Amino acid sequence: MFELDYGLAQDIVSRAMAILPYNVNVMDSQGLILASGERSRINTRHEGAQLVLANGRVVAIDSQVAACLRGVQPGINLPLFLDRRLIGVLGITGDPEQVRIYAELVRMSAEMLVAQRYQQQVERHWRRQRSDDLLALLLEEGGDILRLFDEAHLLGLKPQLGRTPWLFELAEGVSAERLGDWLLACYPDSWCVSPAASSLLWCRPGAVVHDEARLLERIEGQGWWILRVAVGERAEGVDGVRRGYRRVRDLLAYGRAILADQRLLSLQRHRLPALLWRFRDDEAVDELLRPLRRLRARDAGGQLLRTLRSWCEHGGQNQACADALGVHRNSLRYRMERIAELSGVDPLSLDGLLSLYLGVQLLPEEPPA
Repeated sequence: MFELDYGLAQDIVSRAMAILPYNVNVMDSQGLILASGERSRINTRHEGAQLVLANGRVVAIDSQVAACLRGVQPGINLPLFLDRRLIGVLGITGDPEQVRIYAELVRMSAEMLVAQRYQQQVERHWRRQRSDDLLALLLEEGGDILRLFDEAHLLGLKPQLGRTPWLFELAEGVSAERLGDWLLACYPDSWCVSPAASSLLWCRPGAVVHDEARLLERIEGQGWWILRVAVGERAEGVDGVRRGYRRVRDLLAYGRAILADQRLLSLQRHRLPALLWRFRDDEAVDELLRPLRRLRARDAGGQLLRTLRSWCEHGGQNQACADALGVHRNSLRYRMERIAELSGVDPLSLDGLLSLYLGVQLLPEEPPA
């Protein structure tokens, strides 16, 4: 529903007072002065406007009547209509008989301006809705890609730009639409679409470089809490963005299941485990996890699994892993021997390290006891 706002009301006042030697007021549908040539009157209640709103007709106020009303000066107040709906009041200060003819002309101009702004709002809403629908179709598989591409050009969506997909998982109560509006305002030529409840896919122009953690802080500084976000890599063209969306969707699902404590997930960092996660129900993936399940069953306190995770993170570098764990290299060697014994896989060999690394990436971390 269209309502007068401060910007539109001030535009009406400024245009009218650039021509007329009288003060002009614009009131909203509650009788509150939104704009006035006398700035001290803004945000005060106008009882004359309330009379107009109550009766839907012109109210002329002379000096005697003005003395009996609060926040009122002599003048004439006229209803403002949009498609026969009363949306506000226009007032001109002065002798009612002298300003009446001016008031009618100003009202006609004001209602034309209101109608123009309303039509612009309708067109913007339609354009936004159509853009959202079109983006959803572009990101789906199939469809007439050439027709969609041409329409995206007509709507100014610039489908030829390279983009980097970010998939946000939002906390309960966070509006995907409001977050999308903020991102669009901050980063022109972005694409924003909500593929499911509590999620937002943002495809930012690829030329923009961000510190991901810093951007997350900025978003949360606006009051929007993000449970986790999956960041993909620059993709070229619509087909590339489609593939990129699938990748970050898999990455987010992987992070939710395996890396519950990590809120910022990068495809560059987790590409291989996220790919394997798509095939988590396959027998081959289950085989990767069997040695680790054997190890976990015999690993009281989880010390060996933590050691193995650190070993994988440091690429099998003895000293770096020992330093990270805060143990002597001899202690680390003993632990690696126990891991090989209990799992049946040698982490000191390349094949063994690769097998255990992939398994560790797919094994959910158990919460502390």
